[in-house]
Amino acid sequence: MAEREKHQPGSHSQTLSRGIRALEALARAEGALSIDELALELGVHRSIAYRMVRTLEYHRLITRDQAGRCLPGAGLAVLAHSVSRDVQDVALPELAAVADGLGMTALVAVEDHDECVTLSTVEPRRASAAVAQRPGSRHSLESGAPGIALLTRYDETDRDPEVRAAIAQARERGYATSHDEVITGVSSVAVPVPSRGPTHAALGVVYVSSGRSVEEIADQLRSAAQAVGTQVG
Repeated sequence: MAEREKHQPGSHSQTLSRGIRALEALARAEGALSIDELALELGVHRSIAYRMVRTLEYHRLITRDQAGRCLPGAGLAVLAHSVSRDVQDVALPELAAVADGLGMTALVAVEDHDECVTLSTVEPRRASAAVAQRPGSRHSLESGAPGIALLTRYDETDRDPEVRAAIAQARERGYATSHDEVITGVSSVAVPVPSRGPTHAALGVVYVSSGRSVEEIADQLRSAAQAVGTQVG
């Protein structure tokens, strides 16, 4: 049995938990996963993984390609539509302006427990090449500029000293930076969205190289984040 599953409280539904973990595994994956790969990820027998996939496929939460490999299904979009809807709807035009203005892929990220989840992305319309950042991708809050920007809202005294230093620096400067942390060779700048609402969000950009200074990038992100925060409340 997978390590994570062994330490979950006894009152949880094991079947539901496995289904959710299967969807999380597919969201993290770079591409489609086979039944065997999914079973290995969950620490269950192939027959259990197969039954789970069939159930999730019935509800359109999972789809399979011609080779039978699993991918996130269209039904997830229906469920996700209402998740942080206000932030997502308000942020999209601001992200588009930032992406086109800087020639970089812009994103809005939210926190999910101790992970940073990309909610929406916008690629620049006129750039010859842009970094692809898939909505739904997630990573630790402790790595990458968006995650650190989200952590500036908290008193993180129990974090690793290096992470605490990154949070303190981002809080002082008003923006977070990272390079080669989440995606190899990619840099990121992010700022928190000022909001009193229940959803904590950050706006950021990802890029390989740029002739712009980090401060210039951060200034545009701060203006966009302020506009989003004002509308979200």
